[in-house]
Amino acid sequence: MKRFRSRREFLFESGGGISGMALAWLLNQDGLLASDEDACSNSSSTPNPFASRKPHFPPRAKSVISLFMSGGVSHVDTFDPKTALARYAGQPLTGRGDIIVRQGNPGPLMPSPFTFRKYGGSGIDVSEIFPHIASHVDELAVIRSMYSMSNDHVQAVYALQSGVIRMGFPCLGSWVTYGLGSESNNLPGFVVIYDARGGPMGGPSDWSQGFMPAAYQGTVFKASGTPIFDLKPPSGVTPGQERARLDYLGKLNQLDARKYPGDTELAARINSYELAYRMQSCAPEAVDLEKESAATRKLYGFDDPVTEPFARQCLMARRLVERGVRFVQLYHGGLGVQNIDTWDAHENVRENHGRHAKEVDLPISGLLTDLKARGLLDSTLVIWQGEFGRMPISQRGLGRDHNPGAMSIWMAGAKIKGGQVIGSSDEFGYKAEEQPISVHDFHATILHLLGMDHTRLTYRFNGRDMRLTDVYGELIPQIVKT
Repeated sequence: MKRFRSRREFLFESGGGISGMALAWLLNQDGLLASDEDACSNSSSTPNPFASRKPHFPPRAKSVISLFMSGGVSHVDTFDPKTALARYAGQPLTGRGDIIVRQGNPGPLMPSPFTFRKYGGSGIDVSEIFPHIASHVDELAVIRSMYSMSNDHVQAVYALQSGVIRMGFPCLGSWVTYGLGSESNNLPGFVVIYDARGGPMGGPSDWSQGFMPAAYQGTVFKASGTPIFDLKPPSGVTPGQERARLDYLGKLNQLDARKYPGDTELAARINSYELAYRMQSCAPEAVDLEKESAATRKLYGFDDPVTEPFARQCLMARRLVERGVRFVQLYHGGLGVQNIDTWDAHENVRENHGRHAKEVDLPISGLLTDLKARGLLDSTLVIWQGEFGRMPISQRGLGRDHNPGAMSIWMAGAKIKGGQVIGSSDEFGYKAEEQPISVHDFHATILHLLGMDHTRLTYRFNGRDMRLTDVYGELIPQIVKT
């Protein structure tokens, strides 16, 4: 006689089925399910270049917000005070061999037009032009002994972004997403937001994937207007039609993928189509800054037309890392009018740096405050940098020329010990002197904080295992120690 299931048995078995569906979905997301092909065949499903991957060791941070001040910030006017410049003002810089300047006609030693004072319990000296950032000094690790690789803007930006002064190499954001993948299924792993006045010096090569698959190139978002280029489908195309076309295109690409299983470019293309489709519904919400409270918008500086543009970039960066974006690159300073719209202070450092510091000081402070309040600062690495420092001698009376020999940067978050100064430049700020830190050291340290060994993170190209740090790179001990 057939026995009917009791209501309790029916509910139990139904619940198990739902659980199994959920488990299958999770396994599929992690790429752990077998493909639809015969399990004994050599065919495999197309690899997802965006899939989240395990780091080499437990990470201190899972995402990065990079704040790049384009044009070259003067370290001796911001985070590296030099009393000797006032003491020897008007005298030539001597005893250091040939003084190499980018634009010729080196002038005498010139003191900073800005005053410095000590902030926080750590008593670190910060320029008067950064009063809001200075209030966070006990959370910052200020490095005063960085040096760059070129005194040319474009080459120096390439160096800070890719570790190489030539174009065609993967940038830091590409290496990070290649090594770790993305934590978001509906947003790119690597997003770039540049100044509304124009892109940085070097252009799109600054966020290039180089010799890696196209999937690892930075995706450009705009902080105002329509945030994402070409995201919406053409007019007259319904969602159903778009989905059908995408499915058909996917089938054609899958045929090629089975024929050429090692073609990573094809895998990147397939996944980029699908990601773009998912972004149509998810990305608009992620970049909708109107959803933020009035208090949050004020914290970043939305109520002031001077700070509002960069405030938008910083708030968007927080929303993106909150939603799983791995690497967000912000650029301040764009090539609208060079020497005016960037930090390139050849003419008048007081006027130039005073203007641009006011544009970014409050937004960056708001970003640090907001990340900390939301519990995101410990898991987010925030870095502040430019392509090089500036000369301690004058140029054209009140300006300063490029100086790759010494520069200041700072890092925060990622459980880094704050309130510390690392290294130093010489008494005038001309060259890094105590504990010189190279671009490769900087990159190796960033990768370490994300749980990656820079010597093991490689990509095979032209018969060689390429690295972000090439054959160089030493960890900055004060940063990586807990």
